[in-house]
Amino acid sequence: MNSHYPEEYEPIELCGYRHVHEDLVKQVLSAMPEEDDLYSLADFFKVFADSTRIRILYVLLCSETCVCDIAQLLNMTQPAISHQLRILKQMNLVRARREGKTVFYSLADDHIASILRIGMEHICEE
Repeated sequence: MNSHYPEEYEPIELCGYRHVHEDLVKQVLSAMPEEDDLYSLADFFKVFADSTRIRILYVLLCSETCVCDIAQLLNMTQPAISHQLRILKQMNLVRARREGKTVFYSLADDHIASILRIGMEHICEE
């Protein structure tokens, strides 16, 4: 192994010579989303990079829940939960529903549940 890489990383293998496959390049370029859309997608996935937000999403995957219950389940303060819910709501990952003085949160749609399930399937593969 190359000493420039930590043990857990293997160097990427490169082509032995430079040969651009023009047809493939054109096909991929025609299928690529606009740059702004790719940045938005990157921002979307950044939200999933926080374990507290993932834990909140998993709570909401199980049930529509209020801030008080989420705080109890995750052993956190309500302000800390509210802060994370605000971020999740801004990114359209959760939605809120008011019932009297209580606000209930749920996943915004089935896509979010699918992303969580697929992500978990991927990391549990062996």
